[in-house]
Amino acid sequence: MAMSPQQPDRLRRELGVGGAVLLGLGSILGTGVFVSLGIAAGITGSSVVLAVALAALLATMNGLNSAQLAANHPVSGGTYEYGYHYLRPWLGFLAGWAFLVAKSASAATAALGFAGYVIHLFGQDPGAWLVPLALFAVGALTGVVLAGLRRSNTVNTLIVTITLVSLAAFVFVGLADVAGERYEPFLTDGGPGLLEATALAFVAFTGYGRIATLGEEVRRPAETIPKAVIITLIVSAVIYASVSAVGVGAATAAGLASAVDSTAAPLEVIAESFSPDISLFVAIGAITAMLGVLLNLILGLSRVVLAMGRRDDLPPVTARLNATGTTPPVAVLIVAVIIGGLVLIGDVKTTWTFSAFTVLVYYAITNLAALQIPVGDRRFPRWLAWAGLAGCLFLAFWVDAAVWITGLVVLVIGLGWHLLRRRR
Repeated sequence: MAMSPQQPDRLRRELGVGGAVLLGLGSILGTGVFVSLGIAAGITGSSVVLAVALAALLATMNGLNSAQLAANHPVSGGTYEYGYHYLRPWLGFLAGWAFLVAKSASAATAALGFAGYVIHLFGQDPGAWLVPLALFAVGALTGVVLAGLRRSNTVNTLIVTITLVSLAAFVFVGLADVAGERYEPFLTDGGPGLLEATALAFVAFTGYGRIATLGEEVRRPAETIPKAVIITLIVSAVIYASVSAVGVGAATAAGLASAVDSTAAPLEVIAESFSPDISLFVAIGAITAMLGVLLNLILGLSRVVLAMGRRDDLPPVTARLNATGTTPPVAVLIVAVIIGGLVLIGDVKTTWTFSAFTVLVYYAITNLAALQIPVGDRRFPRWLAWAGLAGCLFLAFWVDAAVWITGLVVLVIGLGWHLLRRRR
């Protein structure tokens, strides 16, 4: 009787620095720049430019701490694994649970944002097509991820290239329409709105975490991961600052915010005032960018589900790999179902804001784990971890009270599941 080949239990290392940077950019340059800037502008006005800068600073601290954790402990699962390895099992589980909640909501926002830009491009009624088109995108990209990382990375490279070119066109053409008076007043509420907008903008930068969650698939992780995270954050910070400055200077913060409310496609609406050609180009870039974010989120979320299945925090079937060791199919399908359920909410503001609180909790645990790295293994100073921890905990409670209360309830439910499963 012929024996079936042994099923692999570890993913193949296929990514170098370039591929890791592209995955990070593919996760960052999407919903944040094409949708959430408008949401943040509606909260804090013209100071959204400052909110982006503050969010980039906090993201850099978190990114460096994530990088040294991933370099020292290069496995799939990100902070879920770091919590188990450096802290306590319940903190590791809490990180994994928070990541699934936060990034599933971000993925739903990306799917809805994609649908919003497509619908506006073709002049259709968003009420009739928004959710069905978003669900179609989730299903299509789930198929891409099921095909394996290498094919996913090829698609991502094409998406990132189109996105970068379209954003560059938006900035350079839009500079001619920028007027200084459109930034006034700069601070409209004395600060609270700025802090909430910073929390929302921070979520946009956290795509670098996809590099860490793919630690098991990166070649020479101790060298590759820190380099890739730093490059990704520098490039994305420059792009976000440029786009927000041009967007506010050309259309005002109120114009950005109203475009989100009416179409979920703010940059496309603003670009229409530049020229029809640029508007079309931005729409194409936004559509591909949203698909890139969705692709990378399905990829990263499935790796966290894989890690949780390996530790029996989720059913063991979620840790099963395909015959070639390139993807965990059950984990991918579970993630797709969760994202699809959140898409049914049908509102980008709700899904994006909900992700802010839980993602800040996730990165607070990341920084807490980074504090435990032995001195001899450290690549960056310890104060970075303290600063990142304080920043995340501080900003987490500046989002709408109903949001962080709901987030706490969801996290408590997850911990209850964890305790019951451990007892059984």
